[in-house]
Amino acid sequence: MHWEIRISTEARKEFKKLDNSIRRQVLAGILKVSKAPLPSPDGYGKPSGNKKGNNLTGFFKIKFKGIGIRVVYSLIMDKNIMNILVISPREDDYCYELAAFLYKKYGDSIFTDIFDKLI
Repeated sequence: MHWEIRISTEARKEFKKLDNSIRRQVLAGILKVSKAPLPSPDGYGKPSGNKKGNNLTGFFKIKFKGIGIRVVYSLIMDKNIMNILVISPREDDYCYELAAFLYKKYGDSIFTDIFDKLI
């Protein structure tokens, strides 16, 4: 079962900045994870937890090691919606700092249906 994919304005801007070949890889990875976004053994998702003092409990990540990109997302379990919050380079855990900043900006509404459809 696919989950509906939604994306924040900030993540969409970063996604559009990516080179076309990298953008295709990231989109393919997001689509794959959207089939089963929960953590193992039920799916592909990896919990974010606490990163450098930023409490990201309830968020999940997708690592693209070969291209140096991370995606941070939240789930709306009762609606099967996957909210893409951050798409950014992995360097210095910038993506986690950005996710924490956006969590402060949007608050708990980040766990609701507030973003636009990805595709």
